[in-house]
Amino acid sequence: MLQSQLFTRTSKTAPKEEEAINAILLTRAGFVDKLMSGVYTFLPLGLRVIHRISQIIREEMNAVGGQEVSMPVLHPKKNWEQTDRWNSVDILFKFTSYYTKTDLVLGPTHEEVVTPLLKKFILSYKDLPRAVFQIQNKFRDELRAKSGLMRGREFLMKDMYSFHASEADLDEYYEKAKIAYETIFKRVGLGKQTVLTYASGGTFSKYSHEYQTIVETGEDNVFLCQKCNIAVNKEIIADQSTCPQCGNKDLKPVKAAEVGNIFKLGTKFSKPFEFQYKDQSGSLQDIWMGCYGIGISRLMGVVVEAFHDDKGMIWPESIAPYQIHLICLDDTSKTKSDILYQELQKNQIEVLYDDRMDKTPGEKLADADLIGIPYRVILSERTGDNIEIKKRSESDIKLISKKELFVQMGK
Repeated sequence: MLQSQLFTRTSKTAPKEEEAINAILLTRAGFVDKLMSGVYTFLPLGLRVIHRISQIIREEMNAVGGQEVSMPVLHPKKNWEQTDRWNSVDILFKFTSYYTKTDLVLGPTHEEVVTPLLKKFILSYKDLPRAVFQIQNKFRDELRAKSGLMRGREFLMKDMYSFHASEADLDEYYEKAKIAYETIFKRVGLGKQTVLTYASGGTFSKYSHEYQTIVETGEDNVFLCQKCNIAVNKEIIADQSTCPQCGNKDLKPVKAAEVGNIFKLGTKFSKPFEFQYKDQSGSLQDIWMGCYGIGISRLMGVVVEAFHDDKGMIWPESIAPYQIHLICLDDTSKTKSDILYQELQKNQIEVLYDDRMDKTPGEKLADADLIGIPYRVILSERTGDNIEIKKRSESDIKLISKKELFVQMGK
């Protein structure tokens, strides 16, 4: 991608009314644009990151048998009344159709849709277990949306729902989902900082499980067991004052940001919709359910909170918008830079090429640090036949050959 062709621009100043680091840096770097509180447009660079995160999640959900669907955002009131949540969930965006006069809600989650949907297809024990997931915008009327992408009113989410013949089968799948989530957070670069956290809000079991990323700017307070890397949310510390896994009483309070959660739903949603299956004897039995969520846009914001410095963002290689930020410093290096750009593209190495001629070398280097692509590459008279390469997360600058560059990029 030629940087001169991007319709977006970087900014030296922080946007007004933004307090969160992720919102400030993502806006300054031209990844997102704020429409109103808790609602953002994802610009070309930001959307590339969203797509990369989504693909990692999609692959891991497929690996545990998830089948991707896309369910409606508009939900009828009757479905939410059927589960007694129309009046009890306070973050619903509700409205009435002008023409049909029917009451509708913008989906904050999809239990009220997925349950009657799967009821049409799961009839007997032979149809179980099943799991479906989607990657879709959700809508929640958050009281305080002041943390950039970390707390939005409209946000992108992966939500998966599993369906089982028994509690034991649900338990078995739930453990597989835990492993899949651990893999996801490792792949996006947050594996070392993200811990399984016991939290309130369990609908069937006593607790739900959150995945919390330890970060100083996080909104949540959790108590971390440093022996087994399990945490307890502050909301339940009175009930669970020791580590649930090893019994350790020495739990360290830390700030964290939630990046995912999983619940055992039991029969909470299958019962209202009379969702049952026929067992081997022909008797009707209730379906057991679980749900598994990851806020994808939120996860993007948390990555920025975790990986940045005073110059800008530092993207993990797995989700960066491009692998290389190629910079043409001036006219003397343009021909060589143009040739390298073409060669990188030919070898399917994703590169953002700063070919702008109206910016000084200092401005280009500052923009490269702000945008945070993993590798900065420069050709100049000083480098001769070699290439100057600098990893964004490191201070050292190296001179390597073109061949070494392609090897380093896996080509």
